[in-house]
Amino acid sequence: MGCIFWLLATPFHQEKKKVTLLMAAALLEGASIGPLVELAIEFDPSILVSAFVGCSLAFGCFSGAAMVARRREYLYLGGLLSSGLSILLWLHFASSIFGGSMALFKFELYFGLLVFVGYIVVDTQDIIEKAHLGDLDYVNHSLTLFTDFVAVFVRVLIIMLKNASEKEEKKKKKRRN
Repeated sequence: MGCIFWLLATPFHQEKKKVTLLMAAALLEGASIGPLVELAIEFDPSILVSAFVGCSLAFGCFSGAAMVARRREYLYLGGLLSSGLSILLWLHFASSIFGGSMALFKFELYFGLLVFVGYIVVDTQDIIEKAHLGDLDYVNHSLTLFTDFVAVFVRVLIIMLKNASEKEEKKKKKRRN
């Protein structure tokens, strides 16, 4: 978070510093999801590749849809998505305090995926609109889209790992019987 705030506070003309901070933020983000990636590799490496390809396709499709849509058509969704993010935050706090259930976990997972896919569309249109108004700070815009991509990737990877784990459990049950 420190690298991200430092990046956002750095002036536009210090381009090398901003790119360095973006790379540091990406490195630290990668380190934070490293254990999840390691789990996926240990379980089945093809899940990691499938999650990355699926996430990349979704990112490309939703970003492309935002690019070809009429100007500012999806920006109004930002308020709804922010409300959805707030709901996710409060649900996470509630499940931490009161103990979570599997149903609540699944809701957070799928609802979070929906929210962050929506953010891909809104952030792409927001970047296009800012560019029309003269804000050409591509480093900050890259950070925004990178954050969206990672949020979607993590959720897709968790869903795929959970599904593969459930299939494995079913196979083990059949073998026992």
